[in-house]
Amino acid sequence: MRAILRRGLSTAMAAVLVGGLVVSCGGDDDEGGGSDGGPVELTVDVFGEAGYEEIVKQYEQSHPNVTVKLRKVSSLDEYKPRIQQWMSTGSGAGDVVMLEEGILPLYMQQANKFVNLFDHGGKELEKNFLPWKWQMGITQDGKQLVGLGTDVGPLAMCYRKDLFEKAGFPTDREEVGKLWPTWDDFLAKGKEFQEKVPDTKWLDGPTAVFRATVLQNAGNGPGYSFFDKENNLVFDSNPIVKQAFDTALKFEENKLTADMSIFTPPWQTALKRDTFATLPCPSWMLGGIEEFSGEAGKGKWDIATTPGGSGYWGGSWLAVPKQTKHEKEAVELAKFLTSPEGQVGAYKATKVFPSSPQAAQDPAVAEATSEYFNDAPVGKIFGELVASVKPVHLGPKNEDVRAAVENVLVSVGQGKQNAGEAWAKSVEEAEKAAR
Repeated sequence: MRAILRRGLSTAMAAVLVGGLVVSCGGDDDEGGGSDGGPVELTVDVFGEAGYEEIVKQYEQSHPNVTVKLRKVSSLDEYKPRIQQWMSTGSGAGDVVMLEEGILPLYMQQANKFVNLFDHGGKELEKNFLPWKWQMGITQDGKQLVGLGTDVGPLAMCYRKDLFEKAGFPTDREEVGKLWPTWDDFLAKGKEFQEKVPDTKWLDGPTAVFRATVLQNAGNGPGYSFFDKENNLVFDSNPIVKQAFDTALKFEENKLTADMSIFTPPWQTALKRDTFATLPCPSWMLGGIEEFSGEAGKGKWDIATTPGGSGYWGGSWLAVPKQTKHEKEAVELAKFLTSPEGQVGAYKATKVFPSSPQAAQDPAVAEATSEYFNDAPVGKIFGELVASVKPVHLGPKNEDVRAAVENVLVSVGQGKQNAGEAWAKSVEEAEKAAR
């Protein structure tokens, strides 16, 4: 993220108009405004909840000739076909676009469609980002800076405190984390939980476990998952992928999940009910849980460490398509949104954890607590997890492969796919998706 949504959250659109005259640019073929100081409207394409509503208002106040329009969709899956169409046709994209980690490799191969931020003083911004986050926005030849990092997704485990109490489990976040040092321990606790609370599933679905364990295993192992660092498909030959698949499959075989995919309408509705008790949650997911659980969920959710101790999932970059009519203004806006100050502002709004070390050390982040999540010290929890993040190489077709394999896992829980044949089916589907 970003679900993942990196994020899958509100579909509301924010547009603050300054002055009476606005000239459209991103997503439109009209010329207008520009560096001469005339009125300019800049469109920013995002998915999920980026946390930009308030900080773009600040930007507009300091740039009175600029109006910023946030064009949002609820999830990455909804966003992907749109940006693919915009970039393939050469029109329709915003002046600034968000690129999530799963789709970033695809567009790094299309770097010629994006403004080189090195040409706009980008090099001097390197100090503002974690080294690996900065490097992932640069082409392999080192000549082009395509994107500036927004957030990162340190991974924790969110759990329903009230349902744990109902099962007779510990509810203190420190004690809860000790229940599952490994994913096998997490599986065993799930079986125990459902024996005691049979009307609630342990997990939302297999997809979050699969994503989390793939990245955990890859980070602790070869540094890649479905594709090696030369972008060859190694789904069937990379043992860490099979290990992650088998882990997720166990939860399906034991009927421990609600067979839901994250950010879908049924998943959003389930958060308001007692449908499931745990949810692997990168920092950016907290805003979605709060939004869809609503006021009734306040104080019911809490945050513990994830099995395996650490990991990450999601995070995004901002890039400027060459199709923008206002390159200079768009670049300046992207710089602002990804600056330490911009990242602190986004964090205050939606708890998307900064990729800027300076922002992460800001008291507004480092000392942050969440009243919604039982006053959990979210700044401390996710700040400590970020320090242990090990980045993973993702191939250009990573998202296509991931989605295809997750469909197989969900189909097992739905009774549509034999568990014993699920791996072979996943290999088949991965090969199709990678073509």
